[in-house]
Amino acid sequence: MSNDPLWRKDGTVIDENAMAFMSRGDVLLDRHLFRFDIIGTRAHVRGLGRIDLLKPEEVERVVEALADLDARFQDGRFVLDERFEDGHSAIESDVTRQLGDLGGRIHLGRSRNDQVATALRLFMLDHLDQVRSLLDAAAEAAEEIADHHRDVPMPGYTHMQRAVPSTVDLWMGSFAEGFRDVARLAELTRTWIDSSPLGTAAGYGSPVDLDRPGVAEELGFSRVQENPMQVQAARGRYEHQVLSVGWQALQEIRRLAWDLVLFSTQEFGFVTLGPGHRTGSSIMPNKHNPDLAELLRGQHAIVGGAMAELMQIVTLPSGYQRDLQLTKAPLIRGTLAAVDALGLIPDLLRGLTLDRDAMKDAIDPAMSMTAKAVALATRGMPFREAYRVAAAGD
Repeated sequence: MSNDPLWRKDGTVIDENAMAFMSRGDVLLDRHLFRFDIIGTRAHVRGLGRIDLLKPEEVERVVEALADLDARFQDGRFVLDERFEDGHSAIESDVTRQLGDLGGRIHLGRSRNDQVATALRLFMLDHLDQVRSLLDAAAEAAEEIADHHRDVPMPGYTHMQRAVPSTVDLWMGSFAEGFRDVARLAELTRTWIDSSPLGTAAGYGSPVDLDRPGVAEELGFSRVQENPMQVQAARGRYEHQVLSVGWQALQEIRRLAWDLVLFSTQEFGFVTLGPGHRTGSSIMPNKHNPDLAELLRGQHAIVGGAMAELMQIVTLPSGYQRDLQLTKAPLIRGTLAAVDALGLIPDLLRGLTLDRDAMKDAIDPAMSMTAKAVALATRGMPFREAYRVAAAGD
């Protein structure tokens, strides 16, 4: 590394192999958090200005340097890579390069512990906002199909067997409602984690009387997380809950994907995927394969695996433990998987072709037995007798 770790003291020996193991590519993961880390640093610096630990002109210079770093990161002139221990040290290093000793003062009153907790919290809130928007878009696409095919008959299945007559709008409406339900879960989760950890330092508070409420307001948090030890205790748990939103979304997607794979077979013939959402065989010219639906069905495993990984990490005593660094990778992996899958659903649904005749023809007379039994029971016949009468076809 060309940049020394922030914690290096005179005479400290650096073991490069041990450092590589401890960093574990963490700096590359920080690319997903870097802009949020810059935002958190900017708010912290402005907070230092409000308690007179930085002069107004110093605050302005640092804010300008952070804006410059952000711009260079976005257009590729600044690359966050293994030259740095992590994104936090990269920010301090770059601002110090621009401003000299003033850059070395931006860490006053905070620790990397509350710094990373803040960046992660902002990342998760932004992710939940994205997911909620994508879920709304998926629900709208399902509702469009339901509205366009209202009262179009299709079989309803239980145990994978034909059960009772159903309709396309009932089928597609179930996905619309499911996506809306998960969107509400995303909002509830957002409310739960919407608190600022900045200013809690390494988990025991800061010796500096920071303007935590003012910083929280600038960052868009609805409140301050009061207990500094709880900030660290929440690490991994908040991430798990955020991933659970993606898990629920992908549960709906998995069900949808299963239906599309099944209903697009020649045996069913109810739906045809759009030409951009299926592939062909490398050997069989007659094949059209529902690869997109199949891969969407499997995407659920990525988020489920990330959740399981988190659950194994968060088995720790009070206080910060370095194990918590390992929560970052599954969080980012799982959130990206959820967003990637959800983003494909509206076009997938709008590209479907439904064969109304095939669905109608699949409804056989036996599927009306339930309605017949219920009709007899409503006229006074005991239901179990009505059930037998309907089954006998009398």
